[in-house]
Amino acid sequence: MAGKPRAGVPGRARAGLAGDARLAWRLLRGAGRPEWWRLWLTVAGAAMAAGFALAAVALASLHGHYRVSFGHGLLDDPGERSGVIVSLLLLLLPVLGFLGQCARIGAVHRDRRLAGLRLAGATPAQVRRIAALETGPACLLGSLLAGAVAVPVVLGVWTGPTGWAWTGFALVVLGVPLLGAAAGALALRRVVASPLGRVRRVRPAGGRGPGLLFTAGVLLVLLLALWSVADTSGTDRGQVPLTVCALVLAGGAGTVWLAGGTAGAVGRLLARRARAAATLIAAERLRDDPWAAARTHAAVLLVTLAGTAFVGVRQALLADLREASREHSLGTDMAFYTTGIDLTGAALLVALLITLSGLAVGTVESVANRRRGLAAQVASGVPRAVLGRALLLETALPLAPALVLAGAAGMAIGVGYGSLVQGGRPTVPYAALLVPPAVYGCCLLAAAGSLPLLRRSADPARLRYA
Repeated sequence: MAGKPRAGVPGRARAGLAGDARLAWRLLRGAGRPEWWRLWLTVAGAAMAAGFALAAVALASLHGHYRVSFGHGLLDDPGERSGVIVSLLLLLLPVLGFLGQCARIGAVHRDRRLAGLRLAGATPAQVRRIAALETGPACLLGSLLAGAVAVPVVLGVWTGPTGWAWTGFALVVLGVPLLGAAAGALALRRVVASPLGRVRRVRPAGGRGPGLLFTAGVLLVLLLALWSVADTSGTDRGQVPLTVCALVLAGGAGTVWLAGGTAGAVGRLLARRARAAATLIAAERLRDDPWAAARTHAAVLLVTLAGTAFVGVRQALLADLREASREHSLGTDMAFYTTGIDLTGAALLVALLITLSGLAVGTVESVANRRRGLAAQVASGVPRAVLGRALLLETALPLAPALVLAGAAGMAIGVGYGSLVQGGRPTVPYAALLVPPAVYGCCLLAAAGSLPLLRRSADPARLRYA
């Protein structure tokens, strides 16, 4: 007599990891164009993350004084190399923000599909494995591509890579897909716990989390400052690295908090006073979900603050270096200092490009998720031009006051550094005033890239199939 199958468990659930891999592949093959866009953008983001991490590992593997054939001696000594390593690791922040935006592409349909599997009888562990198998291979491909580029470069400029360097390379190449798979599984914790909850409209999250992180970071900085003042031993006991980590924590959480709070405040203010149709639509959208693009806007604010401060610091530092060069008091060649300054500026430009890419991806995803509502608005008589202006205003309205604050903070840093270098004679770096408007214009151009998709998505004929 044939055994009775277990109720509620599909036949593929007993096939283990191989069966889950086949099911994940079939789900990907049957997915639409947004899912494939998500995978290829994930590959690009993983390649960037692995590339920065591999460069940091290669530099960290150098011990003592090592003659590097490029950089005008900037990478020869451990002190300067540590600064470059920190810069490379900080570039991972905008990359992680970009990957977070990529993970949102098709999130609604992907969550409903996996929630359907859960309702069909798949176990929570099986849903997590399928989610991991959808994200992990894309991250693995990106890390392998970065490794395939990094290894020949390292062999060309490094005569004898150590075993620690190869071990670090292997850990990075294998660690990036593992982290990506874990993040994909973690993102579905609510789907696994309550699959029905994923097909209902939920209230957007509030800003309590970023606010608490910002407060914790500020308190940690204050405690470390008190520790540094009270410590009279004169030795470094880890205060500087801990202070940097606390500042990054407080700055990141503070910018997320500022971006979401600004969007909500602007939305509530304009919803009561605006009269134009595009402004009203944008204000209601911001008031309904002010935290939708807070992470991307936070990265924009961080880059604006750092860029504005960098322009002011660069002006004061170059003036001081030129004066020291005239007095023949420089300890090394002028190119040594200018190379470091130029590399810092290049890193900020790379961070800006990554952030703008994340902003463009987030705007496109917002249009794709609202295509049914957009089509309904066009069918009811709203012109497409009004919807296009409303889409741009969703980016322009909350970013304007936030960028003013970020630019003011960056200017304060630049002026303060200049006054310290020049003996209390503050000079205003007027070139730094151009950074916030330039970033603002780039953000509007990135958001405008979604207008062609808006015109296709706002077709009333889509109401028959959406």
